[in-house]
Amino acid sequence: MKFSEVEAEGWGELAPFVDTCLIPYTGLSGEEMPWEVTAALERLRDLMDLIEIPFKGRVVTYPALQYGGEGASVLLSSICSKASAAGFAYVVVITADHELTQDEVPECSLVLSLPKLQQEAGVKLKSAVSQSISKMWTANLT
Repeated sequence: MKFSEVEAEGWGELAPFVDTCLIPYTGLSGEEMPWEVTAALERLRDLMDLIEIPFKGRVVTYPALQYGGEGASVLLSSICSKASAAGFAYVVVITADHELTQDEVPECSLVLSLPKLQQEAGVKLKSAVSQSISKMWTANLT
């Protein structure tokens, strides 16, 4: 679900079930032409759909960090830390165009980077994303 779908009055009932926060990262430089921005946002949306649709009710998507560059990983890590402090057990950073790693964003629970996923999973992207999320959730149960 999107952050805008959550209302203050209903959060108390939802909070026990919505334990995962998704932080989209577009990583634009500001040098892109409008059609390049559109394509980047569409790639990110398509990747987000692989989490938001099958895991609806457990995941809330926060606003995207649209621009990147020097210091972006520090900002992402800070956002993840704050989301955890706000009560989310899991914070996932997702990016379609950047090879971002867990080491670069140490405060998040998981980084899903499309370039890395495509290298590792190839055409089985949907399955790889689902397995990564499920593995994150079950790793803390052991």
